[in-house]
Amino acid sequence: MLKIGCHVSISGGIEKSILRAKNLGINTMQIFSANSRSWKEKIFKAHEINNFQKNLIESEIYPIFFHTSYLINLASPDEIIYSKSINSFIEEMKRADLLLPKSYTPYLIVHPGAHRGIGEKFGLDRIIKALNNAFEQSKRLNLRTFVLLENTAGSGTSLGYNFSQLRYLLRGINCKQNLGVCIDTCHAFTAGYNLSEKEGIDRMIKELDRLIGFKKIKVFHLNDSRYPLGSNKDRHEHIGKGHIGLEGFRNLLKQPSLQNIPCILETPKESDEDDLRNIKMIKDCVTN
Repeated sequence: MLKIGCHVSISGGIEKSILRAKNLGINTMQIFSANSRSWKEKIFKAHEINNFQKNLIESEIYPIFFHTSYLINLASPDEIIYSKSINSFIEEMKRADLLLPKSYTPYLIVHPGAHRGIGEKFGLDRIIKALNNAFEQSKRLNLRTFVLLENTAGSGTSLGYNFSQLRYLLRGINCKQNLGVCIDTCHAFTAGYNLSEKEGIDRMIKELDRLIGFKKIKVFHLNDSRYPLGSNKDRHEHIGKGHIGLEGFRNLLKQPSLQNIPCILETPKESDEDDLRNIKMIKDCVTN
């Protein structure tokens, strides 16, 4: 069965996110565990955790993906930001582990980081150092959290915009058993992977297999792109309304090697109707 979901709001209480997901008819989902634009950490009360877990188990929605704050920069050359980013990331790992029942794997998605002009090699090594630090503390705390590195569009000085860089990170980070990747279609497209054509998708699949391996891919972010191929711009668009187009998503979703990988939509949203339309478009791409 196709695992398809979207990013769901936790507004009004994290337990309400499950009810929103049920109303959308989805069987997997992604949430923030705190304000994505603030350094302030979120502390959940026992009843919030219990209600979230109760609603989750009753819903049979699985897997659940958490996305880290956008402020976290694990490649930052600024020591204050770097330290805050590592500490915030560890708190994200702790919340993901705390919120999910023991039968669930807590998946935490993070953008690798931006080197801010100091250099790509420097930035990649900073990310490795930061995540090795985080995993050391995670081990001491007996956390189950599974970290997923998300590919980026390559805007500014962001890292992880090609699969070679993701492979470099995967090889350098010590905790291999709790480490994987999240592939975002909009990011891949504007970073230069042509998902609008079957030939481009075939090339991307071969590169993914060679450099990453399909077992490491735990989720796809399905987003069309507002900007053209190779533009390095991170602006998501509704499915079929952007430069990837419906044919691109049809070809991608029918790839045999990707059949069992969950898909999360992060398309523009003004109301639930937007999510429902995009979910339907993806389901149509699979069946037609």
